[in-house]
Amino acid sequence: MTDTTQSHQIHVHHGWTGLPASARGATVAMGNFDGVHLGHRAVIDAARAARPDAPLGVVTFEPHPREYFTELRGQTAEPFRLMNAGARTHRLARLGVAQLYELPFGPVLAGLEPEAFAREVLADGLGIVHVAVGQDFRFGRGRGGDAAMLAELGQRLGFGVTIVPLTGLGGKRASSSAVREAMAEGRPRDAERMLGHWHRIEGPVLHGAKRGRELGYPTANMAVEGLMLPRLGVYAVLADVLTGPHRGAYRGVASLGVRPMFGQNAPNLETCLFDFKGDLYGETLSVALVEYLRPEARFDSLDALVAQMRADEAEARRILSAL
Repeated sequence: MTDTTQSHQIHVHHGWTGLPASARGATVAMGNFDGVHLGHRAVIDAARAARPDAPLGVVTFEPHPREYFTELRGQTAEPFRLMNAGARTHRLARLGVAQLYELPFGPVLAGLEPEAFAREVLADGLGIVHVAVGQDFRFGRGRGGDAAMLAELGQRLGFGVTIVPLTGLGGKRASSSAVREAMAEGRPRDAERMLGHWHRIEGPVLHGAKRGRELGYPTANMAVEGLMLPRLGVYAVLADVLTGPHRGAYRGVASLGVRPMFGQNAPNLETCLFDFKGDLYGETLSVALVEYLRPEARFDSLDALVAQMRADEAEARRILSAL
């Protein structure tokens, strides 16, 4: 599991101008990297292999271009992102990426013709020595440039280009869309096989109604706005506390949903860490969804709810003990 690897120091740059000399001269993988699945890993590995003498970097875009164009058209779309920018940064750091270039995607970047993007952003701005992209990569105004055009531009502008074939798994392409489908259907183990790591929800722990504490199951509450929602229900989870005095790895059970026992509520994630005592408010938590246990349900009484929570805990402990 890539979840067991150690994070390396990663430097995040928000733009392509005025970079320090230490941030230039990288070999980079370029794309959106939502989920950082095995296909993304192949592009990152190709960048690393092409110029092992250069710092390893990733060029990505924030916000996601799909979000930008949806808003530009005045449309409202269901959240589709598998991870927020912070979670993506942490995952890339685990893969040894040293330089992350989060290019602000807006009218300036969207309006650059392919040649201008290659010259002004990649060559002059970032000063890259090599770039790796997937064979379906598109760039520039109106998605007018493709991987073959990028290779031609690289020859003229002085950087190398590697075009990486799409990565398949069991006859099926490893893609962010396929991962979304698996999570929407409550199949986190299938998603893990495409990702190379567990799908995680990451963010700060927020104050909630504290009902779990009253029921004997205190939970760490997290918002899920802006993220694609996996199938709502109860999961066996692995959790990493990333900040604060309780930093470390834990096991637990989590409920993702609207809490039907307590009226109409916005979806959130409530995680109970096994055998944990402490205050996590304001700390950053990364929760890996490992196994779908059951859908959300409304119970006839709080006693019935607590009995089910005990059963969920026992089943989650059994599942996680086998990992």
